[in-house]
Amino acid sequence: MLHGLWAPGRGLVLWPAQAAAEVSGPLGGLLAEARFRHRAGVLVAGEVREVRAHAVTPMVAAVVLRQRLPEGEVAGDLRYLSHVARGVQRWVRAGRVAPELRREDGQWWVRWRLVGGRPLRAWLAELAAAMPPALRVAGAPSAVLDDLVAELTDPLVRELLEPVAAEHSLIAALIDDTPFDAGSFQVSEALIRWRESLLGEEPDLVLRLLEPEAQQELWRLEVCLQSAGEAPSPVVLHGDPVLLRAAVEKLGAAQRAYPRLRDLPSDPRSLDLLLPTEVVADLVAHGAHALRESGARLLLPRAWNIAEPTLRLNVSGVPAAESTVGMRRLVSFSWELALGNTVLTQAEMARLVKSKSDLVQLRGEWVQADHKMLAAAARYVAGRVEPMTAELDRMFVELADNHVDRVPIDAVHATGWVADLLDRSHEPEPLAAPTGLRTTLRPYQERGLSWLAFMSRLGLGAILADDMGLGKTVQVLALLLHERESGACGPTLLVCPMSVVGNWQRETARFAPDLKVLVLHGPSRPAGAGLDAAVAEADLVVTTYVLLARDIEELRRQEWARVVLDEAQHIKNAATRQARAARGLRARHRLALTGTPVENRLEELRSILDFAVPALLGSPQSFRARFAVPIERERDPNAISRLRHLTQPFVLRRVKTDPAVIADLPEKLEMTVRANLTVEQAALYQAVVDDMLTKIKGAKGMARKGAVLSALTRLKQVCNHPAHFLADGSAVLRRGAHRSGKLALVEDVVDSVLAEGERALLFTQFREFGELIAPYLTERFGAAVPFLHGGVSKKRRDTMVAGFQESDGPPLMLLSLKAGGTGLNLTAANHVVHLDRWWNPAVENQATDRAYRIGQRRDVQVRKLVCVDTIEERIDEMISGKRQLADLAVGAGENWITEFSDGELARLFTLGTEAVGE
Repeated sequence: MLHGLWAPGRGLVLWPAQAAAEVSGPLGGLLAEARFRHRAGVLVAGEVREVRAHAVTPMVAAVVLRQRLPEGEVAGDLRYLSHVARGVQRWVRAGRVAPELRREDGQWWVRWRLVGGRPLRAWLAELAAAMPPALRVAGAPSAVLDDLVAELTDPLVRELLEPVAAEHSLIAALIDDTPFDAGSFQVSEALIRWRESLLGEEPDLVLRLLEPEAQQELWRLEVCLQSAGEAPSPVVLHGDPVLLRAAVEKLGAAQRAYPRLRDLPSDPRSLDLLLPTEVVADLVAHGAHALRESGARLLLPRAWNIAEPTLRLNVSGVPAAESTVGMRRLVSFSWELALGNTVLTQAEMARLVKSKSDLVQLRGEWVQADHKMLAAAARYVAGRVEPMTAELDRMFVELADNHVDRVPIDAVHATGWVADLLDRSHEPEPLAAPTGLRTTLRPYQERGLSWLAFMSRLGLGAILADDMGLGKTVQVLALLLHERESGACGPTLLVCPMSVVGNWQRETARFAPDLKVLVLHGPSRPAGAGLDAAVAEADLVVTTYVLLARDIEELRRQEWARVVLDEAQHIKNAATRQARAARGLRARHRLALTGTPVENRLEELRSILDFAVPALLGSPQSFRARFAVPIERERDPNAISRLRHLTQPFVLRRVKTDPAVIADLPEKLEMTVRANLTVEQAALYQAVVDDMLTKIKGAKGMARKGAVLSALTRLKQVCNHPAHFLADGSAVLRRGAHRSGKLALVEDVVDSVLAEGERALLFTQFREFGELIAPYLTERFGAAVPFLHGGVSKKRRDTMVAGFQESDGPPLMLLSLKAGGTGLNLTAANHVVHLDRWWNPAVENQATDRAYRIGQRRDVQVRKLVCVDTIEERIDEMISGKRQLADLAVGAGENWITEFSDGELARLFTLGTEAVGE
């Protein structure tokens, strides 16, 4: 990655972030011949450090910075300098230059400089505000910019000058770039006064668009000049010749910036232009930006509106069908087309279908919108404006099938019972907490209970997708108690990971002791008639995902009142045995619980919803065509809005930042903490990288992917500890010194945590690493450190969790990310340390939420450890913003890394110069 800095008095300074950095094109050729003799202070990881660099003269810089910089090879600081250089070039080509006289090296030189008055000052102010922090090392932003612009202007002007025979020595010195022997301070002052006179009353060009007069089709573009503090004034042909000349020059610059203003009819009495409607539409859509770049401003008529077409669905429940259960309920629905806030009539839609212009007059206003989109939407809605009565599932089919390119569904308006289902601003009738519940529900949990009971009454499946730690368990228990107290009967089957079976037992005994719980686990679990009898006596039957697939024939025989899937992301892959088994269960009501309904791909949401509300989102193939591809690849607003309105009725999600929730939680502080490698780690790291680069040369397909993923795993092991990578049973320390910079950092972190009398959870994705460091941490801190991983039995797991939660429990707990990342309540800790990274924010957040959840009374500190200038730090920077569905270009786990080119992989994996500590 190549960086750039502008140093006043020295010019452009270039340096690569790595000695082996590759840069293509002419810039690469320049670097290949560079000797890097200069030293420059640069900003690295928040500190100013000295690096070897290559200095470039302003004349060469003017050429270099206007080249097309290669993608992925040039840092943001150098791209910023390139942006400034191209901006200076635009000012120069607009003729905004004048000569100045400078005293340099004992001689007088005539140089070109920019003149632009208020527009130039505003441009420089915007650049100063946007200057990257790395460039501020050379001085104040304004000082750096002044020097940069001054040094680039002269060579850029000289590129455009043609040689001429100059009679005056000042002109000759200016053109030939030779010293001006007659120079003096008096001449310099005279040039300054002349430049200032050019700016004294410099007016701005304003182009004012006027509506066509009666019986006319052409729009008038009125040419005006505006002085500071005054209103725009039309330019008249027989007015002030100085202003007329200025207006003609500025209008010419505007026409060069936006060529569609050329060759148009004009008013013989003024400079005004007469525009047909199609040019007006393009002027507003595209030309306004080009004009603004040239220094001109466009004013639109007051009655002007730029609007986007949107679709609206109106739905009402049919009273006679309210006793029907589930998707068979009848509803009445119709479509509307809106342009901005205006709902169009059928006559207006018919007119828009015939229109060929992006600019139409609608109810006294000129409205600009894409006529192709508008016409397509109007044709779609024209046949659907009359209310249609059908079953609820038919309405959802309409939502799924509706596809008008780029026209989103803006709103669904509902009345009656349908409003409680479709409109989140409506809330079902509130329910009092059941008398058998041994806790007080928080307000948002009460709303969750009311919603769950409402969906159950309708016979509609649901997903409760509250953030981890917000009490999904207690809301479900409250629902079971409410229904039992209301006279409803029948057992609920709850499927969950093995790691949280004990949690459900404890929470039920604590909050709903009246419920009879049956746990199906172990070789002695009942089957056949014994199972039938045991289920008939139970209110809540708990089993695991593994046993669900194994016992599906036994479980499918039962008539369940409800099936609940906890940590429902376990069925995010619809093709697995567990997902197929869950869909095959018979139940009156289906409920999925998950804090992460989408971890990486939209297909995961479809799979979970296919359990809760079968067939709502269609088959995997149709879902991919209708939603996954348009949203994940194209960000199609129509597909996004359809999916939101389809899923919103069945998904209740509250996050910890919601105003209704945040008051119940402490603060969470997340930080990335960096460690240096030891010399031993650095040598092992480089050996792994060299081996990978050798293997991927010429390799393709799975062989190449396998080599990359294997190297990634091994590099993580090296960053953790040499003994983890070597697996040779060697000691954690060597002669009393740490072999791993990361473990030394962990020791410092834990020291500070324990000194404050607080406790911490340590997560790793490697069981081997946990088994390596658990004995060391136990010895170092004088307390047993429990290690919870996939090989721990249910009984020992429950004992570990209960023991840690005790007030006198161990100060540290080590957990594998997969076994300890979901379902557990470990609020005794208020520090979370991710020893190595899974590179999936959703998975890491699940692990963090073992401590950051309801019941936590202290602020939670989350530390994510990475090694400096290694693959860990680079991937952390690349995906640090991956927090929402809109960023799904990064795929599941780490497979997306294998799609990089060989060169990109080399830059990503290669060890940096700052990696090794002292």
